[in-house]
Amino acid sequence: MNRDWEDRVTAAWATFDDYAEEDAADFRAVIDALVAELPDDSPLGPFEQACAWASTGHSDRAVPLYRRALELGLSEASGYKGRRAKIQLSSSLRNIGQAEEGVKLLTPELDGPSDELDDAVRASLALCLSSLGRDREGLSLVLGALAAHLPRYQRSMANYARALVEPVG
Repeated sequence: MNRDWEDRVTAAWATFDDYAEEDAADFRAVIDALVAELPDDSPLGPFEQACAWASTGHSDRAVPLYRRALELGLSEASGYKGRRAKIQLSSSLRNIGQAEEGVKLLTPELDGPSDELDDAVRASLALCLSSLGRDREGLSLVLGALAAHLPRYQRSMANYARALVEPVG
């Protein structure tokens, strides 16, 4: 889509916190109006709608929309939004009791191209793992992500993170 549309979507999201919980439908209507401007086969429409549903506490409504956006080629249209969709879809899947699917979706992202979403991938994956009772693996991911941001102890924390999941022997 064009820059004007993207700017208006960004502006709409900038107002999200202005909506009270009981006004969530009003916010979703703003997003729906913007999506109505797009062609039916645009992956951006279902992505923005999924974000709106998830952000207003309806993971069950968001999941099929995230899936649709990815099926329509969101990752090809915008690698960044495609990665965001995978992160957010995994979170929504976890919220509706399908954490294993979230793990399958995000695990390949650990080996994908690095960007500013790397820590969000690890955090969301850690939550999915924890929901499956795999807390040591989740903690390892979170500590590994945190290590890079520490003013000291980066090497120690990275080593501790690896030790949580390495076989003892």
